[in-house]
Amino acid sequence: MSDVRVRFCPSPTGNPHVGMIRTALFNWAYARHTGGTFVFRIEDTDSARDSEQSYQALVDALRWLHLDWDEGPEVGGPHEPYRQSQRMELYAQVAADLLEQGKAYRCYCTPEELEQRREVARAENRAPGYEGTCRHLSAEQVAQFEAQGRQPVIRVLMPDKDWRWDDLVRGPLEIKGAHVPDFVIVRANGEPLYTLVNPVDDIAMQITHVLRGEDLLSSTPRQLAMYEALGAPVPRFGHLPYVMGEGNKKLSKRDPQSNFQMYVDEGYLPEALVNYLALLGWSIGEDREFFSLQEMAAAFDISRVNPNPARFDLKKCTAINGDWIRALDASDLADRMVPFLQRDGVLGLQISQDQRDLLVAATPLVQERLETLAQAPGMLGFLFAGAGFEVNPDDAQKVLTEQGREVVRAAWEALEPLDDFAAGPIQEVLREALVAGLGIKPKLAFGPVRVAVTGRRVSPPLFESMELLGREQSLARLRAVLEG
Repeated sequence: MSDVRVRFCPSPTGNPHVGMIRTALFNWAYARHTGGTFVFRIEDTDSARDSEQSYQALVDALRWLHLDWDEGPEVGGPHEPYRQSQRMELYAQVAADLLEQGKAYRCYCTPEELEQRREVARAENRAPGYEGTCRHLSAEQVAQFEAQGRQPVIRVLMPDKDWRWDDLVRGPLEIKGAHVPDFVIVRANGEPLYTLVNPVDDIAMQITHVLRGEDLLSSTPRQLAMYEALGAPVPRFGHLPYVMGEGNKKLSKRDPQSNFQMYVDEGYLPEALVNYLALLGWSIGEDREFFSLQEMAAAFDISRVNPNPARFDLKKCTAINGDWIRALDASDLADRMVPFLQRDGVLGLQISQDQRDLLVAATPLVQERLETLAQAPGMLGFLFAGAGFEVNPDDAQKVLTEQGREVVRAAWEALEPLDDFAAGPIQEVLREALVAGLGIKPKLAFGPVRVAVTGRRVSPPLFESMELLGREQSLARLRAVLEG
């Protein structure tokens, strides 16, 4: 085990999004590649926005993706608890210590006063940062503010220096001290902020490498200042590239493709989603785009992360999902389709052995055509419909015209005497009866039969489908069109 310790520390607000999951994936891969420790920590100190539902969604997302953690919720570890809402006493003590050492101070400025100063700074073309108004208040001034009922925040007294670090992704970086004013670590209501709890826990949990999104880069000097104030060793920082959406805008929570749950609901495979997310800023090399989680971990090198923004391409993600579907064993794919077939009412909660056997037999017919598991009910529903089978009205209107019904009649007459109801003989007699007998092209010949038997213009291969459906049901559906 190496001494590398990384962490994924989301706030449980809203649904997990793919940018957040990409951060978890890169941290997980770095820990696994180095033989280090992957810590999962929940930053739930914002009581107004955090929710238990969101917390559970985060846990479920990592479990679903097989991103196992070495320390954290449900697993435990030497630095418990791993939910910040259960660590409040520690933060209160650290804030008190910083006040006592003169490294932090109470600030009584009201939000209105702060906004007024920001407007003045903007008018004078100055950076609108806090100007240190309350840095050196006298006892009389403090008493006066408190007599007015003002509730102070706690600010860190920033050293007068520039901040430099060697970023694991971007190389040497520097932010001038003038751009990093004294910042708040505790709200007026006593709630600690990210600026306090995050570095305090990173120190307590002995985090050695911080891999996080580029949107947090500008806050790194605050982190560095906290490490300095607390006399702790500084971890290595690496800032991962933005994930961009349509129109080269940063992918936001409002973008449908950013919603992690959408991929679960639509039937993307966890293997495919982590495969695609890995490509957002990293390459396994040799133009490879198809690889497993284990292969990623074996090859992951933080120096290969590209600092340039990565664009999320839903079509490419879906194509990779299709590749993964085709790579599965038929029995495995059948099992994965079951929840979607149940959700859409194709199968009931209890599945008979005959239904299971039929599903496994049908799986190779759709495996080449599926892009997501949610497409399975539409493709396979006709096999399990029984007496509830219905033809899609739109497809019927387009295909089962007067000519189409004549095709269906010819098909029924050709198939009715057929004893060996297998794909090969079915194809043989239908080609003879429809293509040769009626003199029409295969597409026009088989289209009406396909709609009559499967209910849709798009289906698994027709002759194999009819074999699985069986002689009795296939003929009954053809007859129903003629009698309808």
